[in-house]
Amino acid sequence: MAERKFFGTDGIRGKVGEYPVTPDFALKLGWAAGRVLAKQGTKKVLIGKDTRISGYMLESALEAGLAAAGLQAAFTGPMPTPAIAYLTQTFRAEAGIVISASHNPYYDNGIKFFSSEGTKLPDEVELEIEAELEKAITCVESAELGKATRINDAAGRYIEFCKSTFPTTLSLEGYKIVVDCAHGATYHIAPLVFRELGAEVVKIGCEPNGTNINDQVGATDVRALQAKVLEVNADFGIAFDGDGDRVIMVDELGNKVDGDQIAFIIAREALRRGELKGGVVGTLMTNMGMEVALRDLGIPFVRAAVGDRYVMEKLKEHGWKIGAENSGHVILLDKIPTGDGIVAGLQVVASIVGNKMSLSTLTQGMKMFPQVLENVRFKGEGNPLESDAVLAAAAEVEQKLADKGRVLLRKSGTEPLIRVMVEGEDATLVQESALYIAEAVKLNC
Repeated sequence: MAERKFFGTDGIRGKVGEYPVTPDFALKLGWAAGRVLAKQGTKKVLIGKDTRISGYMLESALEAGLAAAGLQAAFTGPMPTPAIAYLTQTFRAEAGIVISASHNPYYDNGIKFFSSEGTKLPDEVELEIEAELEKAITCVESAELGKATRINDAAGRYIEFCKSTFPTTLSLEGYKIVVDCAHGATYHIAPLVFRELGAEVVKIGCEPNGTNINDQVGATDVRALQAKVLEVNADFGIAFDGDGDRVIMVDELGNKVDGDQIAFIIAREALRRGELKGGVVGTLMTNMGMEVALRDLGIPFVRAAVGDRYVMEKLKEHGWKIGAENSGHVILLDKIPTGDGIVAGLQVVASIVGNKMSLSTLTQGMKMFPQVLENVRFKGEGNPLESDAVLAAAAEVEQKLADKGRVLLRKSGTEPLIRVMVEGEDATLVQESALYIAEAVKLNC
């Protein structure tokens, strides 16, 4: 299969104003996507976005391109990425488009697509769109031009869907929850979901201004959530990233509960209820403690490449339903065809309420191995991971860790970063080893 030029592991992403995240490219992309996706006959495409200031510019450009190809754009306004996946299905649209750079800072943005089934586009469809991008833009006859509309009840529809994944026999009455929305797309969704289920909700990160998304709040930085949970004596806290497809939790003691632990709790609960279908898919970054804990329960586990796209591929390959990344992407295919932070969080909450246990107690079945991740920014066309010095440093660390740890070096799929991950039983050795390899990467960037 040909190599994709613009589409990465999670759509097209970059710094706003720098190619390809520019209004002229978005216009052409809308047109190219319209040409490829107009196959079902509805000629409708949903467009959602997070709260970045650049979203206004990009959605207008995309809409113009779609209109030129003869497709109608239906705007939802700020909505979580999984909401667009869900609504694309329910509206029988040709496709859904999300304008978001997820967990990245506000000055980045991106564009990703969902198929009519609410899943990410297959590689071959992305390649078809890229082939159209090579052509000169054209315009259908005036009578066939697309129109733009707005879906006014999008938020309400999605809120009801999220609530429907929580057992009707349970209530959150008597629970105090801190909800951190990262000043992102869940700010007007998540607090209402938990409040309507009966909880007392304390909100943080719910005042987006276009430039504060993911800024010291949300799933990528839970320090504010940890402090607020302890300050208000909450039962637990829950944080989402800018577009709502990641979830990280904080227990009543202020401890972070990551995507690995969340997936473990969900899988163990499904096993307890006799509802577990197969095993769990993790990634190369998944903590070894999760692998060990699942094995002790007799639950199969496999690793995929990093990226929810690859977790999804493994789930389909095995016919399983639960997949996760430690960053907070949790996929539950018996609920929704893509990762959904609110829905995943609700399943953990159901386990808390149904078992009458605290979140800290629920996490005790899985012992986390010390894991250190160092990010090294790099420039240029070369690949530091091919450097003899970097390879030698990694090999030296692996020899020290023996069979009680591992090293993982990889390029980020969304940012110009080399990610250095070291994991093992000895926390001091793990920390020293990660810094040692990271320094070797810096010297060879």
